[in-house]
Amino acid sequence: MTLDEFQQKLALFEVKVTEIERLKKDLQDFNASIDKRIQRNEINSKKIIDEYLSKRKSELQEQIKAFDIQKSESEKQLTDIAERIEKDRKFFELKQLQDREAIKKIFKEKTLGFPWLAKAYGDYLDLRDKQIGDYLENKRPPALKGAEAVKLLRKEKNKLEKEYRVSKYLLQYYENLFPWLLDFRGEELDDIIKRILEPDGREESIRDNDDPARIWLTDAEYKNLSSVEKYQLALDRYWEKKKSSWEIGRDYERYIGYLYESEGFEVYYQGIVKGFEDLGRDLICTKGNNVEIVQCKCWSKNKTIHEKHINQLFGTTVMYWIQKVKDKSVQFDLFPSSIRAAQIMPCFITSTELSDSARQFASALGVKIKEKFPFVPYPSIKCNVSRTTGEKIYHLPFDQQYDKTLIEEERSECYVETVAKAESLGFRRAFQWRGDKTMQ
Repeated sequence: MTLDEFQQKLALFEVKVTEIERLKKDLQDFNASIDKRIQRNEINSKKIIDEYLSKRKSELQEQIKAFDIQKSESEKQLTDIAERIEKDRKFFELKQLQDREAIKKIFKEKTLGFPWLAKAYGDYLDLRDKQIGDYLENKRPPALKGAEAVKLLRKEKNKLEKEYRVSKYLLQYYENLFPWLLDFRGEELDDIIKRILEPDGREESIRDNDDPARIWLTDAEYKNLSSVEKYQLALDRYWEKKKSSWEIGRDYERYIGYLYESEGFEVYYQGIVKGFEDLGRDLICTKGNNVEIVQCKCWSKNKTIHEKHINQLFGTTVMYWIQKVKDKSVQFDLFPSSIRAAQIMPCFITSTELSDSARQFASALGVKIKEKFPFVPYPSIKCNVSRTTGEKIYHLPFDQQYDKTLIEEERSECYVETVAKAESLGFRRAFQWRGDKTMQ
């Protein structure tokens, strides 16, 4: 009997008890009436009254007895239900406790390897689900549908749980080894795939003979507008476009590179040119015998640069120094002196802040840092003079060879803000690169 059924019977019992009380009152009223009748009429037979009362009393006693039996049975059923509920509660509390203890034990042994950890965790969940399924199937009364559903889902859940945890732990491991992977958190998958397929960083796929400016213009605009009008319009739309995280980072690298070039450095935009193979060096800035290896991070204010980013920059700077040292017998203990002499300097520039620990690491390792360094609009048109033909050509940020084009002020090359300014200086638009010098 369920709890609802018991409550219904109990309610019915209460109705009948009420009826008995009413009958008792009726009997009392009847007795009073009889007494009055006896007083009024002494010829009433006491025997008839006694027989009637005896009969009614017997009927009432039988009804009360039946109700007492029903009440006893209902109370027993209610007790049984309460005991089963308590048993179920204790079972699932025990499973919950076992879950916590088993998970603690598994994670204490995580050094045995990520795949083993994921498999052990999946195996444990599989066993736990099997125990619950068996319990549901064997309990009284059995929950056969629930047990069957648990069994059907157990195998698929175990497989997916294992695959998920392997992927999760590997991703965390890789992000610790290669901090630059964190830059892609929150970036759309389509944008990442596009970057892999288009390593030159173009926003759209274009045919070899197409002008990249067409991406930003309608056919009518491209055909009917003057060169100054259409290329300035394309440039304006390029800057107004909502950009992905990677595109924001790329523009920030270009801006920092522009500032270095303005100070007389020769800048190689390795982060943009090499893409995923940049080895953590966004910019390689050279002036005479001095080199600065620059890492740029244009992050939101709620993000923080940690020591692992500083360590990566320092490590890739050491690697660059080793590769550039001609005398392979030179020992690493000479590297700090190179930093002190400013011959090679790791520099970390970011729009956000460093953690206290990251600042301490930077100070100890000799890494120059610039925090809260925002992106601001800058002259982005490169005016270049060909070394082979002497042609004066300007490059817009979306051109294929933009990041490989050097600007040398001593050769009357420069950055300008507008297309009109570039053309007034005698430079023309060329959407295909024709062999102008690039940084190697």
